Amino acid sequence: MTATIGVPLYACGGGTIPLLQAWLVDGMSIGSAALLMLAGPATQITNLGALKIVLRPRRFLLYIGFCHTFSLALGLVVNRTM
Repeated sequence: MTATIGVPLYACGGGTIPLLQAWLVDGMSIGSAALLMLAGPATQITNLGALKIVLRPRRFLLYIGFCHTFSLALGLVVNRTM
């Protein structure tokens, strides 16, 4: 779920930290927090706009899919190790 939210939703790193701290206190897992911190900046709307201009549509969708999949995998690994 966090991967799906983290890809379209971006908040700057400084603004995300207090938000994540509150969510961690409320019970969010460390892996989900790591996932959100990775997926958010990788899919910042300004970066996506520039990438869409440079990349072809198929490669652009592959980029978004890779960011989503890699973030999810990293979150799962962090949850299993911590």
